[in-house]
Amino acid sequence: MNKSIENDLKSILTNAKSDFFSLKNSRIFITGGTGFIGTWILESLNYANRELDLNILVTVLSRNPKAFLAKNPHFKNNLHINFIKGSILNLKEVNEEYTHLIHAATDASAELNENNPRKMFDTVVYGTQNALDFAVKKNISRVLFLSSGAIYGQQPWEMEHISEEWTGSLDCTNPMNTYAEAKRAAEMLCSIYEKQYGLNISIARIFALLGPFLPIDTHFAAGNFIKDAIEGKPIIVKGNGLPCRSYLYASDLTIWLWRMLVRAESGKIYNVGSDESISIGDLARRTSETLGNGQYTILNKEDKGWNLGRYVPDTSMIKMELNVSRLVSLDEAIYKTAYWNGWRGE
Repeated sequence: MNKSIENDLKSILTNAKSDFFSLKNSRIFITGGTGFIGTWILESLNYANRELDLNILVTVLSRNPKAFLAKNPHFKNNLHINFIKGSILNLKEVNEEYTHLIHAATDASAELNENNPRKMFDTVVYGTQNALDFAVKKNISRVLFLSSGAIYGQQPWEMEHISEEWTGSLDCTNPMNTYAEAKRAAEMLCSIYEKQYGLNISIARIFALLGPFLPIDTHFAAGNFIKDAIEGKPIIVKGNGLPCRSYLYASDLTIWLWRMLVRAESGKIYNVGSDESISIGDLARRTSETLGNGQYTILNKEDKGWNLGRYVPDTSMIKMELNVSRLVSLDEAIYKTAYWNGWRGE
């Protein structure tokens, strides 16, 4: 087990203990199990299995399990977690039977969305169709699909929090919206399979996140700010700093997802994220003050990002219906993410 997240795993176990007990002796198939979210799912499951003697068996589909196990050797020779090499786009025959499916395989790469939108679309849509066909074939009792808050498109500025009932504002002819449109199509597939085949499916629309295992050198502003602060550099905001985001910490995310897998009604869609809105400019200031020398600069250059307004969910429905809450504050999420990446407050 990764010692730097042990307290987080204890928190997950404490708050999701009844959910884990509901999964005792179950058999779970996970796609995308070696990504950021998938890693948290595996770490928490491994911890719960050991602490509660649950005998939950997991099969993880991964394009490169060898690389993942090299980085995470504590999963090697694990009697409860088996890795198979492959892609959700050409899922080969799997002989075992399963009770649950978590479909997390996707690629939220901005570079892929920009330069190879066809591959992005195929991975999300046809990958989801393959996963759902697999669930039908295996007669799987519960399916959790990890979608994205991006399906809403541009959140109106006057709408401070976006609810599940809002139908969105995507331009379906703009290839820049490929990832979001693909997730929308994948959600439709889930609804079709629920109606036509009787699959029990719930959908998590996931918003921005923070936490260990999150890459801090890609296109995510919060990660980039943390990286700059760790390296002692002033944080640079290229745009005007006005767009608003919110950030859910990974341990809270994990609790919510396990709760959904076990308790969500079939066909239910929940926003999964933090409802604490913060502008990109204020995030830069807060990160620089929490981790660095307090230096940040807003360049006010033309912002060409995919969402120039708000990206903040209304999470009242999942909190009320599934009794979850946000336990980790934004400042603590920034601190924990930085600590995992080597920052020690020098």
